[in-house]
Amino acid sequence: MHLQEKPLAWVGRSKRDPMTLPLDVRKFFGHALHFAQNGERHDAAKVMKGFGGAGVLEIVEDDLGGTYRAVYTVKFPEAVFVLHVFQKKSRRGSETPKPDLQIIRAHMKVAEKLAQEMRDEKAKD
Repeated sequence: MHLQEKPLAWVGRSKRDPMTLPLDVRKFFGHALHFAQNGERHDAAKVMKGFGGAGVLEIVEDDLGGTYRAVYTVKFPEAVFVLHVFQKKSRRGSETPKPDLQIIRAHMKVAEKLAQEMRDEKAKD
């Protein structure tokens, strides 16, 4: 049985920010997010630490211009919520910079509210 593809929901600037990334990186992120929409996990998607389980994942892609990340959540059945897309500029290993973590946490709260609104709307129908 094939599950119905979930919609992608972009939180905050997560839809606009990827437009500044190299085309190959954008395509790679789109491909990996498509896996998530179908209930699968792309090999490049890893669970993000500090978010209490496997509900928040990140895709990391390297390019000549640097390292790029797309963070999303599959915690809610209503949609795959893209929380943050950015170029990692920190020089401290693979650690996610604090300002980016703050954005991800704030967008996670927004995603929770959006998921609730989607459930409420569906209940009306």
